[in-house]
This record gives sequence, structure tokens and C-alpha cells, in this order.
Amino acid sequence: MFKTLAIIGAGSWGTALSIRLAHCAEKIRLWVYEPEVCASLRKTRVNDLYLPGFLVPENVEPTLDLKTALDSAEVVVTVVPSQHVRAVYQRIRCVLDSNRDAEPIFVSATKGLESDSLLRMSQVIGEMLQQKFKPRLAVLSGPTFAREVACGSPTAVVIASPHDDVACLLQREFSTSSFRLYRNSDVTGVEIGGAVKNVIAIAAGVCDGLGLGSNAIAALITRGLSEITRLACACGARRETLSGLAGVGDLVLTCTGALSRNRTVGVEIGRGRPLDEILGSMRMVAEGINTTAATIQLARQTDVEMPITEQMYALLYHGRSPQDAVRGLMERALRAE
Repeated sequence: MFKTLAIIGAGSWGTALSIRLAHCAEKIRLWVYEPEVCASLRKTRVNDLYLPGFLVPENVEPTLDLKTALDSAEVVVTVVPSQHVRAVYQRIRCVLDSNRDAEPIFVSATKGLESDSLLRMSQVIGEMLQQKFKPRLAVLSGPTFAREVACGSPTAVVIASPHDDVACLLQREFSTSSFRLYRNSDVTGVEIGGAVKNVIAIAAGVCDGLGLGSNAIAALITRGLSEITRLACACGARRETLSGLAGVGDLVLTCTGALSRNRTVGVEIGRGRPLDEILGSMRMVAEGINTTAATIQLARQTDVEMPITEQMYALLYHGRSPQDAVRGLMERALRAE
């Protein structure tokens, strides 16, 4: 058991992790960005804004102060939107520089690619911290809906790290009878799978919103997995990683589950709602929007063909209609699988 574990970010997933990991630390400090969320957690032990209906355990201490959250933490789990990871770690680096000598383990539970640099989240974290020390990094990913994790539904995820001792430690301490972790050393494959599946999930939602039926969605998931695998392998990943929990497992869940924010965005687009209106009505982030643009850049940089992602990029950023996007996929040149 750890003495202190810090979770940076109190959205639905960060809050769910504070509930599910409460067993593995004497004290969990949960860093909260919004004052109203922190006040709610302190008063009622419930995150009414992002995860209503679930009590946070008594050993979870919500705080608005990043220095307090990180104080003496042996493990730091980051659960903030991908576009904010660099800024948050700039602050973390400053706090660590002035307040501690010991090096915690850093776990990224954020799925996405940084828009400008096209870096994976563990790369961003490593880049921000390497000026002080060589951080021990891990990535937590896989098919997870926050509400199901919070209520204790059986869930299997991946903990990926280049350091086997780190992966073994986190696997042992984080796992419970309802939250099972598998080790993997392929950080690249795990992160690419977790990021790009959100793009395919938007496309699956579009198919659903257009009423295209189960055949279309099954085909889209299958061909989407091929796209993700091509890109991941071009970036140095192992093909077999994408056939596991962080690849096909996460992809199937996000493309078919009613709790998927990215799929929901696609459904509404397919039904004809403007993207700005859809996003304006959502409190939580749909990572697939920003990830689509970053993925297209990365695919072109690595010379990888990604037709589904290309159509989603045209739809989200250049006003292509959902009908034309589907037509563009179906009328491509015929080829072998």
C-alpha cells in the first residue's frame, strides 16, 4: 500500500479512479480545478458536476492547491484533458523543483495527442520533467466508462511502462476483484490505440445518427482498427498490442457504448446538428475532436493511409456532410483486405 497517491484532475474519470484506487493508499489527494466541484466533494463527498451519485471514500482529500496534492505523493496519476497536460506539468515541475527530492511514479490516464507537437501524453510528461530528472512513467488505458468503474463493474485495463518493475508494482497495487490490470511494455501502441479510437468512435456515431445499421458500424470498427494498427506500427508499436484491451477492446467500447462522449458527438452530427451547438451543450471534453486533426498530421508525417480519419477530418474541420463522408468511404478504389 502507498502512503500517498495524487490524482490530478477531478472530472468523471479522475473521480472514478479516486474511488477505485482508494484501497491502495492510506491517503489520496485529488486535485480539483473548479472551486465548486471541490466544495461539493468536501461537503457531500459527491462530484455532483461530473460524476453524480457516487460517494468518494473518506481517505480521498479534495484540494484546489497543486502543491498540497503533490506533497509526499509516491504516485501521481494525471487525468486532465490532453490539451492541458503540458500546462499542468509545467506547474507540477515547478512544485517538484521547490518541494521534494524523491521521484514519484507518474501515470498518465489521459487519452489523446498534443495538437501542435503530435506527441503522446507520456512523451509530453517526459519532456516537461526531464530537465529535473528522468521520470518513471506509466500509462493506464483500456475500455473504461467512468460510471461503470465507479460502481465496481468488472473492468480490465492495461498498465504500460518501459520499466517492468514500475508496471509490476502498479499492477499489484491497483488491481482489485473488480479492476484487473494487465502489464504491457508497448507504451506507444497503448497510447496510439487509446487516442485514435476516439476518432473512429465519432465515425461510428455518425453512422448511427444516419441510421445506417449494424453492418455499417461493424465494418467501420473493423476498418478503423486497421487504420489505428497501421499508424501505431509506423510509430514503432507492436501489432499485437492493438489486438488487446488498449486497441480493439477500447475501440469496441467507445464505438458502441451509450456512455461514449465521442460516439455521442458523431450521433448528433449524423442527425444534422451543427458541431458548435453539440460541443456547446457538453460539459465534458470529447477528445476525438482535437485528436482527429493531430492524427491526420501524424498519418501524413508517417505516410500512413487513414481513409476513415481523413473523412472525419473533412467533416469536423471543413464542413463535409455526413452523407458525403460515407459516400467517400464506400466509393474508394476497390482493393484486397
